[in-house]
Amino acid sequence: MSDVNITKFELAPDHLPTLSEAEAARPDAMDEETFHAAALSDADNLPLTEVELSQMKSVPDIKTIRAQLKLSQKEFARTFDLSLGVVRDWEQGRFVPDRAARVLLKVIAHNPEAVKAALMHDS
Repeated sequence: MSDVNITKFELAPDHLPTLSEAEAARPDAMDEETFHAAALSDADNLPLTEVELSQMKSVPDIKTIRAQLKLSQKEFARTFDLSLGVVRDWEQGRFVPDRAARVLLKVIAHNPEAVKAALMHDS
């Protein structure tokens, strides 16, 4: 992909795009069949097939986990013995955690104290 054909922009926080009430209500007013037909009509963004959905990997949302623990990226990385750069890359979508990292993130999300205790025991 060439950077020549990519336009980058930043939305002004005080001029964010909005939908009218009628535009926002349109999807809710559609029955399932009409909604599905509308989705299929967008050739650039077709719905995923059952096969495609089954092949997708569930990736824990590290930013949400970190926010629930009330930790900065630096604190999260230090607390759970992770690289700060890796934490940033995961949050910004530059890299996806591998399987072992996904498992670790799931355990951190469900029982962060157990991970902390295991890491302290390992020291």
